[in-house]
Amino acid sequence: MAHVLVTGGTGFLGAHTVARLLASGHSVTTTVRSAARRGDVESMLAVAGVPGPTALSYVEADLTRDEGWAAAAVGADYVLHLASPFPAAAPRHEDDLIVPARDGALRVLRAARDAGVRRVVLTSSFGAVGYGHPARGRVFTEADWTDLDGPGVTPYVKSKTLAERAAWEFAAEGRGPELTVVNPVGIFGPVLGPDYSSSIRIVHAMLGGALRAAPPVWTNTVDVRDVADLHVRAMTAPGAAGQRYLALAGEPVSFHRIAAVLRARLGDAAAGAPTRTAPAWLLRALAVVNPGLRELAPQLGVVRRADNSKARTELGWAPRGNEDAVVATAESLLRLGLVAR
Repeated sequence: MAHVLVTGGTGFLGAHTVARLLASGHSVTTTVRSAARRGDVESMLAVAGVPGPTALSYVEADLTRDEGWAAAAVGADYVLHLASPFPAAAPRHEDDLIVPARDGALRVLRAARDAGVRRVVLTSSFGAVGYGHPARGRVFTEADWTDLDGPGVTPYVKSKTLAERAAWEFAAEGRGPELTVVNPVGIFGPVLGPDYSSSIRIVHAMLGGALRAAPPVWTNTVDVRDVADLHVRAMTAPGAAGQRYLALAGEPVSFHRIAAVLRARLGDAAAGAPTRTAPAWLLRALAVVNPGLRELAPQLGVVRRADNSKARTELGWAPRGNEDAVVATAESLLRLGLVAR
């Protein structure tokens, strides 16, 4: 078994990945920005079915500072770099996202190099693959890169693209560990506590009745457990060095379809899910005065398709389907009492 550094263990994907590694017999060090967050990790692991882990240690480290990263990487065979800023609202300046994402990735890579780590698996995003250019009729693969000069590129998309580019440039210097990148789409699946991905808010809003009508938006989905599994597979597979892997369940799904699945599978518990779709013209008109809708407007009616065959073929990855990921999300929110109607 290996010793693995997982950055961002307090995050939604981070906690699931730590749980997956511990359940497989690996020992893990995970980073937290504050020692006070250790209890949050323990609580999430207990929900995941890994109570009181003895093979887990913590190091305080922040993406914006050098302190802690060297100590975190000591003794690690592999590093899974999952930590990255993702704000609930648009930042005041794009550099508030870009700088910590890019510089944080380089801090982790330098620490891994200095500690003699074999391989770093970096969590990037589909945001670094499929944005900034026309998506209709096109199927995106790992060979594609987001066009930062194209339309609809948000600060978050820029941050993920530039951070991944910087990581590949570092790896190209040839003095560091092997690099593998995982590019997930919207991450759904069972939540372990109140700290979860922004994608979960879609299901949360539907269950709580806060979304009266579904916007005409399509999203790609993937279950968080499958993203964690793909990271672990990419960590040790000999042929994964120097590769990118898209992580998605299958075809894009509309918000309207997500709501229909929730009502069909959960019955009364999903009675608040919308039954109609809001017209795109109305949402574009409201976006003039509503900052939240302004960021959504470029995505209205856009369907981005992508191909997950590389991860399936090369790593034997078999993700759950869209509906199972969405339903698992909803069931966990209800089970943990995180939905207020």
